[in-house]
Amino acid sequence: METKKKPFRKVAVGGTFDELHKGHKALLSKAFQVGEYVLIGLTSDEFVAKMNKPHKTAPYIERFTELTLFLEKSGFKKHFEISPLNNSYGLTLNKDSIDALIVSQETAKIGEIINKKRVETGLPPLNIVKITLVPAENKKPISTTRIRTNEIDKNGKILKHKNHTRY
Repeated sequence: METKKKPFRKVAVGGTFDELHKGHKALLSKAFQVGEYVLIGLTSDEFVAKMNKPHKTAPYIERFTELTLFLEKSGFKKHFEISPLNNSYGLTLNKDSIDALIVSQETAKIGEIINKKRVETGLPPLNIVKITLVPAENKKPISTTRIRTNEIDKNGKILKHKNHTRY
């Protein structure tokens, strides 16, 4: 059986990947769908501390382990590399072998900034592949914050109903 050639040789994707959820999995799956090899930047504990997340975040080693297990179970062995992400750019500014950047609607702006910085340093801009955010049952995007507050589970199933006050 002939395998179809993917559009890009090497792609990059980055994130905290805390509480690895359906949205993260969609982002990663898209990266492997379009790229032969995937560079994954996983935010370091130091970078997470600077991000002012509204919730606690699992340590790097726990996130790395959960991410690796998911990738291996998904059949992506030997087609990826995970490295610590210490800033918003990771390897994207010093690797000319990257063909595309995989982003979500939420992170698309950083893709534009990365391309601007690449051009300024003489590197070609990356192709940007954007996925839409994955909705939970209530049509709002699945997020780690919503999971950490026990509003939804990792698949977007509603766990509790919040009383919303309108302003």
